[in-house]
Amino acid sequence: MPDAVHVVALCASGLAGVTTSESVVHHTVNHWRAAPARTYRRLMRISDVVRLKGGDVVTVRSDASVTELLALLSEHRIGAVVVSDDGETVHGIVSERDIVRHLHTDGAALLETPVHQIMTAEVHTCVPEDSLDDLESAMTEKRFRHVPVLSDGKLVAIVSIGDVVKNRIDDLQAERDQLRTYIQS
Repeated sequence: MPDAVHVVALCASGLAGVTTSESVVHHTVNHWRAAPARTYRRLMRISDVVRLKGGDVVTVRSDASVTELLALLSEHRIGAVVVSDDGETVHGIVSERDIVRHLHTDGAALLETPVHQIMTAEVHTCVPEDSLDDLESAMTEKRFRHVPVLSDGKLVAIVSIGDVVKNRIDDLQAERDQLRTYIQS
């Protein structure tokens, strides 16, 4: 019967649910020990997150007013909207934080201001093949919460910090459940 190290390696490598056999366990452990730190769990890609959450993206035209933007944020219960005139090209991104920041300086006149005047034009984007770990690090380090996902230069999805955190929690819960099952058997 494998010891606890074998099971941690088996669960953390993304092989949970595989029938435990000595050959699978030993292969997994040997691979795990030879791998650098942080590669002990299955490498998640942005495409995995998008597949789970869906690719719906709310966009707003750059010439829309902040009032129209607020209506979109409220209607969809979201914190940011991609600015795109054609629904495929990312011109910028605008969030609740952008609105609050400008409201402080512009007052009520902000409501009639075009979105392009308050949006963040320099947008960090990713592609479906990117590592979720890399995106998580970038979001934490650079302090942004929403990242448009592009495929062949076209907008296909958006990933939020909430999506990243949910994925991390799901991974931890799955690993915990596998360890609990092993200990109880």
